[in-house]
Amino acid sequence: MLLVLAKAPVPGRVKTRLCPPADPAGAAEVAAAALLDTLDAVRAVPDAVPVLAHAGRLAGAVRAPQIRAALAGWHLLPQRGVGLDERLAHAHADAGAAFPGRPVLQIGMDTPQLGPDLLAAAASRLVGADAPDALLGPAADGGWWALGLRDPEAAAALRGVPMSTPDTGRLTRAALVGRGLRVALLPTRSDVDDWATALAVAREAAESRFARAVRRIAAGLPRVAGLPPVADLSPVPGPSPALGGGDARGVPDAAEPGGVGSAGEPGPAAPSSRRRLRAGGAR
Repeated sequence: MLLVLAKAPVPGRVKTRLCPPADPAGAAEVAAAALLDTLDAVRAVPDAVPVLAHAGRLAGAVRAPQIRAALAGWHLLPQRGVGLDERLAHAHADAGAAFPGRPVLQIGMDTPQLGPDLLAAAASRLVGADAPDALLGPAADGGWWALGLRDPEAAAALRGVPMSTPDTGRLTRAALVGRGLRVALLPTRSDVDDWATALAVAREAAESRFARAVRRIAAGLPRVAGLPPVADLSPVPGPSPALGGGDARGVPDAAEPGGVGSAGEPGPAAPSSRRRLRAGGAR
């Protein structure tokens, strides 16, 4: 099962750390493009069960018709809980209850450069007698971009873990290990937290909707000190999609550099009802 945690891309409610230099409408456009790229990548994973845990009104989002079409056939779960730690724990548990007996690989909408091959390879690591109990994908800023659990109820370990801090990745790993889980690491990836990381990810996924949205907005902005000009947004070779990393039964002493938890920015949670999206759109 592939679980995406996302917020409806509504101006002023999503990707606010892109402002400035972007304005709220531009930030929401970037977020919508990132979400659509992520939904496409998940959909392209063979035999995947796609689940979206959402916050906010998708009907009022930027690119709502495209998002509605992309979500046809997905299982929708409203996020519930106060903080991001609670919403993550609930999302895993709710997904597990909807599809019992399946492991969960969860990502956010901040890594539009992820492709279906990487996601499929990561999900496959949760299957088999020798599979780890948990997978954690560290983010370059110290957070994390993916969490895989053989038992979705184990996400209860996230409760109380500070999110959106430079230590989120290290503390999440410590919480999982403290619960007695055998943790393996996925490759480190960058996630989109601010305009500098948006430009970097746009270079990595130069043909994506996300990159096109960033380029459109960047073309209308004045030169921002410390950031590359639009001409520098040509693609660069990305990291190898190979999934390495051994099991981790202990926790490193030093925190990973920088960072924010990549599962999404804090925001209002939706009501606690469950809905299935049927072909043709949300209901």
